Amino acid sequence: MTTLENRPNTALVVIDVQVGVVAGGHERDAVVANIATLVAKAREAGAPVVWVQHSSAENLPIGSAGWEIVPELAPAKAEPLVAKTWPDSFEETTLEEVLAGLGVGRLVVAGAQTDECVRSTLHGAIARGYDATLVSDAHTTEDLSSYGAPGPGQVIAHTNLYWTHHAAPGRSAGTVATADAEFGKA
Repeated sequence: MTTLENRPNTALVVIDVQVGVVAGGHERDAVVANIATLVAKAREAGAPVVWVQHSSAENLPIGSAGWEIVPELAPAKAEPLVAKTWPDSFEETTLEEVLAGLGVGRLVVAGAQTDECVRSTLHGAIARGYDATLVSDAHTTEDLSSYGAPGPGQVIAHTNLYWTHHAAPGRSAGTVATADAEFGKA
């Protein structure tokens, strides 16, 4: 149902699954394993896999050990890597150009941090005309309860709940478990 014309393809967008981002992530190993499964499924279906990698001078300088994609995941040479400095993966990046070039109108989203970059990118996608599906068991966040936030399990559950019921005119949203994720045409 995407509102983007001539964009029938689906892409897996993997957000910020970097050493320094997911080190303290809730159920980190299970989430990374689920993302690996999604990557394999997308590749098998011939769907694009787009990697997003955050950087910041103070916390994630480019080239640092924390900035690297986790060792369990390996982007293929032909798979696009989008560098970003803002939570929304579309803001001041090449993501829109990459997706347009691939004819993508539907995103399947996984990664980190649930309450910042994942949510921002999902909303950014819907606002720009994409269909956006969140993989419910393939995103994580760290524990920020010492700052007054709910625990990470609650943040993830709440994000899954509201994204399951999210929609916009001419666009679809929703959640799917890793086992049920599909990478067909939009």
